[in-house]
Amino acid sequence: MRRAASLIAGLTSLALLAACSAGEPVDLDDDSGTGAGQSAGEILNVAIGGEPDQLDPNKTSSYFSFQVLENVYDTLVETDANLEMQPALAETWETSDDQLTWTFQLREGVTFHDGSEFTSEDVLYSYNRIIDEELSNAWKFAAISDIQAPDEYTVEITLAQPTPNLLSNLGGFKGMAIVSQENVESGEITTAPIGTGPFSLTEYVSGDHISLTANPDYWGGAPSIGGVEFQFISEPSTALAALRSGEIAWTDVVPPQQVAELEGDDAVELGVAPSSDYWYLALNEANEPWNDPRARQAIAYAIDRDAIIQAVSYGTATANQLAIPEQSIWYTAYDTYSTDLDRAQDLLDEVGFTGGTLDLLVTTDYPETVTAAQIIAANLEPLGLEVSIRQPDFSTWLDEQNTGNFDMLMMGWLGNIDPDDFYYAQHHSAGASNAQGFANAEVDELLDAGRVETDQDARYDLYAQAATIIADEASYIYLYNPSVIQAWSPDLTGYEVLPDRAIRFRSVELAAS
Repeated sequence: MRRAASLIAGLTSLALLAACSAGEPVDLDDDSGTGAGQSAGEILNVAIGGEPDQLDPNKTSSYFSFQVLENVYDTLVETDANLEMQPALAETWETSDDQLTWTFQLREGVTFHDGSEFTSEDVLYSYNRIIDEELSNAWKFAAISDIQAPDEYTVEITLAQPTPNLLSNLGGFKGMAIVSQENVESGEITTAPIGTGPFSLTEYVSGDHISLTANPDYWGGAPSIGGVEFQFISEPSTALAALRSGEIAWTDVVPPQQVAELEGDDAVELGVAPSSDYWYLALNEANEPWNDPRARQAIAYAIDRDAIIQAVSYGTATANQLAIPEQSIWYTAYDTYSTDLDRAQDLLDEVGFTGGTLDLLVTTDYPETVTAAQIIAANLEPLGLEVSIRQPDFSTWLDEQNTGNFDMLMMGWLGNIDPDDFYYAQHHSAGASNAQGFANAEVDELLDAGRVETDQDARYDLYAQAATIIADEASYIYLYNPSVIQAWSPDLTGYEVLPDRAIRFRSVELAAS
């Protein structure tokens, strides 16, 4: 399953598998190392949009899981607010002159929540587990030829080729978390995970909540709050009512249409920040006339991006004709396509298209795709295109995409950091997520070169060229970059909205109730 689709599936899907039987609590007693000496601070009650499918960070692909696990686990490195990689479990690192050996020096004195010591063997176990079991993130290790632990606090990674995005692969999200071998082998990791992070899991009641307790021995300093309780609330009006009443103090279950109202509400702090996500249309190049770039370009000229953005995000998203958002150092300016029906018609005339039906695949699990589809259908009608909108659940959507049963589809990618994340899998002719069937030899060469180029300026140029060709030939028709929208109580301080949607509560403070 493609990475972005599986990650984004967790963002809104409510049909997640229960991690334990309904209403059955999973408690961890003081023997887990979380009872004695725990912080006496206030408990932060928060609401997320759905329940995790499981809590094994190396196996889950649910965004709801990662919202919790961001606070339970650590990676070797992690993103900051600018999506640049910073030390975490690794304090420092260096690369060899040929860029093929990376040596990481680990923090000493770090312990797991059960009190066991963290060492280089835990890194080897976690990474080899992902590789050997071919877990969902195994592709991030494609360039790695060997991993060794010369001593207790050193990890040495040998690469088959220079890999400038190795750090973002290792720390871009908690799917690459360092886990406890004992926790894995006992099978308890799916419901009672043990990490090295700022909070430990102390209770899981499926269908209701997950409780975390502050880790007094956290290497980054004990959190000020005593813990976090995650409630599962899918209905935005319910989440906002709970926020206003003080039942919860933070939520990301905030509909875009409420943003203007919340901006004027003194009882709520609103955070709206650009994200590294993007939404797009893709045409199936196995089907005529969409195998001709001119036909795809016609669609790009026909759609009204501004109308789509207003309808799906109430103006909170940012129009973008490429994938990478403007705030990124990898951003490339591109504005070739405007809404121009005459140009669109001329292009269809050139390919000899005289009208017909276009099968547009969207999904009810992402209502924004259904809303956008209705606008797109109206946009294309003057061109003699009758749009047939199909809107199955997301699981069926994936099956239809993977079998090529569509003319055009709409979806989004999230969790992007490095330019390789935005372009390779989607547009390289051998890309694992190139469902549209795009193939361009020059793009392949540029994307291959970008994967091994260690000079940042030269690497930027490679991706700028590739991205421009991808858009020129409409491999994807990019629509917009959505915003991260979150809301919290004024009593909560020190919280920061992050562009990769990482939810971190380790540094927050909560006024006593």
